[in-house]
Amino acid sequence: MFLGKRIKELREEKGLVQRQLAAELEIDTPMYSKIERGERRAKREQVYKLAELLKTESKELLTLWLAGQVYELVKDEEFAINAILEVKKAL
Repeated sequence: MFLGKRIKELREEKGLVQRQLAAELEIDTPMYSKIERGERRAKREQVYKLAELLKTESKELLTLWLAGQVYELVKDEEFAINAILEVKKAL
């Protein structure tokens, strides 16, 4: 969701097609497409590789990747915001 939207923006800005990035990541194009649509999570190693391929800071993509993981974990929880605020205090 978070990461997928951003890598799609970057890919389109660079004039690349999904199959090019999929080949570099050594995955098939449908799997890459699912990552962009937020239907599948990228692996941490893939995020680093995407940052390199898309010529962007890995920090930005890793932040979005991690935000997506947190979101998926708490999105249906009644007290999600409270829990996140507690984590924020601890960090």
